[in-house]
Amino acid sequence: MKLLKIWDSEYPWDVRAEKVMRSLTAAGHDVHLVARNRSGAPIVEKLDEATVHRLHSWNLLGKKLDALSQFPAFMNPRWMSHIRSNARKSGSKAIIVRDLPLTPTAVWAGRSLGVPVILDMAENYPAMIRDIWMGGRQGPVDFLVRNPRFVSAVEKWSVKAVDHVIVVVEESGERLVEMGVDPDRITVVCNTPWPSRIPDEEALNPPGQVELLRLVYLGLLEKPRGLEAVLKGLAVLREEDFQARLDIVGAGMDEELFQSEAARLGFSEKTIKFHGVLPYDEALAVVVESDVGLVPHLAVESWNTTIPNKLFDYMSHGLPVITSDAKPAARIVRDVGCGEVFVSDDHEDFARALRKLGNAETRAQMSRNGRRAILTQYNWETDGAKLLRAIETTVSRHL
Repeated sequence: MKLLKIWDSEYPWDVRAEKVMRSLTAAGHDVHLVARNRSGAPIVEKLDEATVHRLHSWNLLGKKLDALSQFPAFMNPRWMSHIRSNARKSGSKAIIVRDLPLTPTAVWAGRSLGVPVILDMAENYPAMIRDIWMGGRQGPVDFLVRNPRFVSAVEKWSVKAVDHVIVVVEESGERLVEMGVDPDRITVVCNTPWPSRIPDEEALNPPGQVELLRLVYLGLLEKPRGLEAVLKGLAVLREEDFQARLDIVGAGMDEELFQSEAARLGFSEKTIKFHGVLPYDEALAVVVESDVGLVPHLAVESWNTTIPNKLFDYMSHGLPVITSDAKPAARIVRDVGCGEVFVSDDHEDFARALRKLGNAETRAQMSRNGRRAILTQYNWETDGAKLLRAIETTVSRHL
């Protein structure tokens, strides 16, 4: 079966998009992906997981105007033409759209071609937009296309207009049911690791007694990610002569703010190191050398209805996890027994959680629990099968 997937940014790379397409391709489907193209990459590229169809670069506009013309807004005629023409030319039997910005465009294309549309809702987009506005980070374009009320209205229409919705956690599905979406049109497909990326036991750093506890954070550096509580908590523990080092892998709009806060608290690079963005394999190498993985996200609506990939990366590499009480991550960590939960944005409670993980035996038990959960439940072999059933059932119902 031919399928069209919509990704509103450049490809490669996105870990969830790749997993979705590899599962579909491995099941014998012919996958086509439409993507943005601000870098001037080849218009058509055949990859193992899909054939990528990128937007043409309009060089006469210059790079800035060309990039602006590719903005993934559902009313953008460039995307409308790109999506519909590639769905038609490929003979796709379904359209799978990642996240909200291009969902109405996908619905328009699907209805005009008579094929079902499936929304892969990887995040609570309206809540994410509200976080941007609450932080005073909106720009001129945001007043038009990222206005919270407008985005919420688009979502309410979209989740009822599509044929099926895939969500990443149960909490996200519950939110949609409260909005009036039929539970039978919702499937939970979590952000779990691909089986080949779950390391063998021999490749892991076994938990043990250490003089210096190494912590790792993977992800964007933005205030809603909760790193301020981590930095202040480490300052509290330093006064108790608790020896810890933090490796921060990633970048973002608040990177300088966190660097300034670390400097203000008197930390040097030997204690808190900002690595910036690293290739996926290099980032995981930092994880392998660590003792504890951090998920300190603020318990706001966005993080109460989605789950970060890094939680499962930590668990698969045998790292005990310290997470905030953002609902999905806290639920999994408590159910599995693979870490400790602290009160969101509370640096004193973060310090308490880290003190508990200073015990080597505690970390070893949490490590075993996390690995067991990954191997038996939280892996892409399980979630990929649910994805395939959801898509194939949706298409068969539409015939």
